[in-house]
Amino acid sequence: QVQLVESGGGLVQAGGSLRLVCAYSGLTDGARTMGWFRQTAGKEREFVAALRWRGGSTSYADSVKGRFTISRDNAKNTVYLQMNNLKPEDTAVYYCAGRNSQIILSALASGNSYAYWGQGTQVTVSS
Repeated sequence: QVQLVESGGGLVQAGGSLRLVCAYSGLTDGARTMGWFRQTAGKEREFVAALRWRGGSTSYADSVKGRFTISRDNAKNTVYLQMNNLKPEDTAVYYCAGRNSQIILSALASGNSYAYWGQGTQVTVSS
Protein backbone atom coordinates (compact mmCIF):
# COMPACT_ATOMS: atom_id res chain seq x y z
CA GLN A 1 0.00 0.00 0.00
CA VAL A 2 1.44 3.32 -1.07
CA GLN A 3 1.29 6.22 1.34
CA LEU A 4 2.39 9.81 0.91
CA VAL A 5 2.39 12.09 3.94
CA GLU A 6 3.16 15.79 3.67
CA SER A 7 4.37 18.04 6.46
CA GLY A 8 6.14 21.35 6.90
CA GLY A 9 3.40 23.75 5.96
CA GLY A 10 2.55 26.78 8.02
CA LEU A 11 2.22 30.54 8.16
CA VAL A 12 5.12 32.67 6.94
CA GLN A 13 5.63 36.29 5.97
CA ALA A 14 6.30 37.29 2.40
CA GLY A 15 9.97 36.85 1.59
CA GLY A 16 10.32 33.98 4.03
CA SER A 17 11.05 30.30 3.49
CA LEU A 18 9.48 26.94 4.21
CA ARG A 19 10.52 23.38 3.49
CA LEU A 20 7.80 20.90 2.73
CA VAL A 21 8.42 17.24 3.37
CA CYS A 22 6.78 14.27 1.67
CA ALA A 23 7.44 10.95 3.39
CA TYR A 24 6.50 8.05 1.15
CA SER A 25 6.18 4.32 1.62
CA GLY A 26 5.13 1.38 -0.50
CA LEU A 27 6.63 2.66 -3.74
CA THR A 28 8.63 0.07 -5.62
CA ASP A 29 12.33 0.52 -6.14
CA GLY A 30 13.57 1.78 -9.45
CA ALA A 31 12.11 4.35 -11.74
CA ARG A 32 9.60 6.66 -10.18
CA THR A 33 8.46 10.23 -10.42
CA MET A 34 7.49 12.48 -7.55
CA GLY A 35 5.84 15.85 -7.81
CA TRP A 36 4.32 18.72 -5.91
CA PHE A 37 1.05 20.40 -6.79
CA ARG A 38 -0.96 23.11 -5.08
CA GLN A 39 -4.54 24.20 -4.98
CA THR A 40 -6.49 27.13 -3.63
CA ALA A 41 -10.23 27.21 -3.03
CA GLY A 42 -12.18 27.58 -6.24
CA LYS A 43 -9.18 27.07 -8.50
CA GLU A 44 -7.77 24.19 -10.49
CA ARG A 45 -4.94 22.15 -9.06
CA GLU A 46 -1.64 23.64 -10.23
CA PHE A 47 1.66 21.95 -10.98
CA VAL A 48 4.58 23.19 -8.92
CA ALA A 49 7.57 20.87 -9.39
CA ALA A 50 8.55 17.31 -10.27
CA LEU A 51 11.57 15.05 -9.96
CA ARG A 52 12.29 11.95 -12.03
CA TRP A 53 14.41 9.32 -10.33
CA ARG A 54 16.28 8.12 -13.40
CA GLY A 55 18.66 10.87 -14.35
CA GLY A 56 17.44 13.16 -11.60
CA SER A 57 15.78 15.60 -13.98
CA THR A 58 13.54 18.25 -12.48
CA SER A 59 10.76 20.44 -13.78
CA TYR A 60 9.23 23.59 -12.35
CA ALA A 61 6.28 25.81 -13.00
CA ASP A 62 7.36 29.19 -14.35
CA SER A 63 5.82 30.89 -11.31
CA VAL A 64 8.24 29.17 -8.91
CA LYS A 65 11.43 28.85 -10.98
CA GLY A 66 14.41 30.24 -9.14
CA ARG A 67 12.55 30.22 -5.81
CA PHE A 68 11.55 26.59 -5.23
CA THR A 69 13.73 23.48 -5.30
CA ILE A 70 12.60 19.86 -5.31
CA SER A 71 14.98 17.25 -3.96
CA ARG A 72 15.01 13.77 -2.48
CA ASP A 73 16.63 11.68 0.21
CA ASN A 74 16.55 8.04 -0.86
CA ALA A 75 17.74 6.79 2.53
CA LYS A 76 14.81 8.49 4.24
CA ASN A 77 12.20 7.82 1.54
CA THR A 78 11.54 11.52 1.46
CA VAL A 79 11.00 14.24 -1.10
CA TYR A 80 11.41 17.89 -0.22
CA LEU A 81 10.18 21.17 -1.61
CA GLN A 82 12.35 24.04 -0.47
CA MET A 83 10.41 27.27 -0.95
CA ASN A 84 12.29 30.57 -0.73
CA ASN A 85 11.23 34.16 -1.25
CA LEU A 86 7.62 33.19 -0.71
CA LYS A 87 4.87 35.43 -2.02
CA PRO A 88 1.23 35.79 -0.95
CA GLU A 89 0.20 34.15 -4.23
CA ASP A 90 2.01 30.98 -3.12
CA THR A 91 -0.68 30.49 -0.49
CA ALA A 92 -2.34 27.13 -1.14
CA VAL A 93 -2.70 23.57 0.01
CA TYR A 94 0.34 21.71 -1.28
CA TYR A 95 0.07 18.08 -2.32
CA CYS A 96 2.73 15.47 -2.87
CA ALA A 97 2.14 13.10 -5.78
CA GLY A 98 3.91 9.98 -6.99
CA ARG A 99 4.04 7.31 -9.63
CA ASN A 100 5.95 4.03 -9.86
CA SER A 101 7.38 4.83 -13.27
CA GLN A 102 9.21 7.52 -15.20
CA ILE A 103 6.72 10.11 -16.45
CA ILE A 104 7.65 11.64 -19.77
CA LEU A 105 8.71 15.27 -19.61
CA SER A 106 5.69 16.58 -21.47
CA ALA A 107 3.33 14.95 -18.96
CA LEU A 108 5.03 15.97 -15.72
CA ALA A 109 2.73 18.93 -15.16
CA SER A 110 -0.47 16.91 -15.49
CA GLY A 111 -2.02 15.62 -12.30
CA ASN A 112 -3.46 12.72 -14.28
CA SER A 113 0.07 11.36 -14.72
CA TYR A 114 0.37 10.57 -11.03
CA ALA A 115 -1.18 7.56 -9.32
CA TYR A 116 -0.73 8.43 -5.66
CA TRP A 117 -1.50 11.54 -3.65
CA GLY A 118 -0.98 12.78 -0.14
CA GLN A 119 -3.54 14.60 2.00
CA GLY A 120 -1.94 18.00 1.60
CA THR A 121 -0.37 20.61 3.84
CA GLN A 122 -1.47 24.24 4.11
CA VAL A 123 0.96 27.02 3.26
CA THR A 124 -0.10 30.58 4.04
CA VAL A 125 2.04 33.56 3.08
CA SER A 126 1.09 36.88 4.62
CA SER A 127 1.91 40.21 3.00
